[in-house]
Amino acid sequence: MRPRIVVTQRIHPEVAALLSEHADVVMNESPDRAWSRQDLLERASEADALMVFMPDSLDDAFLAACPRLKIVAAALKGFDNFDVAACTRRGIWFTIVPDLLSEPTAELALALLLGLARNIAAGDRIIRSGNFAGWRPTLYGTSLAGATVGIVGFGQVGRALERMLQGFSCLVLHNDLSQSTPLDELLAASDFVLPLLPLIPATLRLFGAATIAKMKPGAFLINVSRGSVVDENAVADALARGHLAGYAADTFEMEDWARSDRPPSIAPRLLVMKDKTLFTPHLGSAVARVRLEIEMTAARNILQALSGERPKGTINEVR
Repeated sequence: MRPRIVVTQRIHPEVAALLSEHADVVMNESPDRAWSRQDLLERASEADALMVFMPDSLDDAFLAACPRLKIVAAALKGFDNFDVAACTRRGIWFTIVPDLLSEPTAELALALLLGLARNIAAGDRIIRSGNFAGWRPTLYGTSLAGATVGIVGFGQVGRALERMLQGFSCLVLHNDLSQSTPLDELLAASDFVLPLLPLIPATLRLFGAATIAKMKPGAFLINVSRGSVVDENAVADALARGHLAGYAADTFEMEDWARSDRPPSIAPRLLVMKDKTLFTPHLGSAVARVRLEIEMTAARNILQALSGERPKGTINEVR
């Protein structure tokens, strides 16, 4: 009997074709609707492999209902929505794609930083309003050239961003577990602060009211890591009183399924602050070439596991 692979989102035809050579593939064909937990469970209960994506979440109870499952292949880097320990206990490989997202995510961080500081979205709205009659001395922004940029969490994305910032003659400060600027010092000195952190208990809402209060008045905060690294209501408070000059984000608290208390939507006050915020719908990895390679890598992990091999992208060990 051919193995059964369940794919929770629509994937590139090349990836589907590769998987179909070796197994029966059940795929969510909708471009904009995720399966509900029950819908997914009905399809996955007899699956040998799952390919999952950012909107998905798996816990031990779900895995218990999938007795044939050999691998969960995540087409992503950050895996806090998934119970990896439960996979390990049940002898299920859990794989990620660790090294394809750093450059695209750093690029988007830079784009958001520049777009926010130079009022790009506000300028676009003026042009489209029909009221543009030529240059006027409005929308003065903040230059990145020569600015101090603080990176909190100096992993692959942070190092990629630092390389990109060299062309702007920025002073880059970074805070991690070694050879770093103390966090309070970084916050006080930086014109732009970017948390580039995984979501773990120590980083949950790390950028809340207390941390934001330590930031340099008039600084900008940009988040492309996990939404819940930032307390969105605390950011709205800081923007309202003028302590923060702006906030840009590609990720939001509402996306973090691992939180039982996750909010149902982006903080409404942030959405109405159009002149002080800039948001994108999780575009960090939205590069066509990269997305194809991410899916293809996840597919190769699945095929390795189904053939009895240790999948290259595993982050756990199973017996």
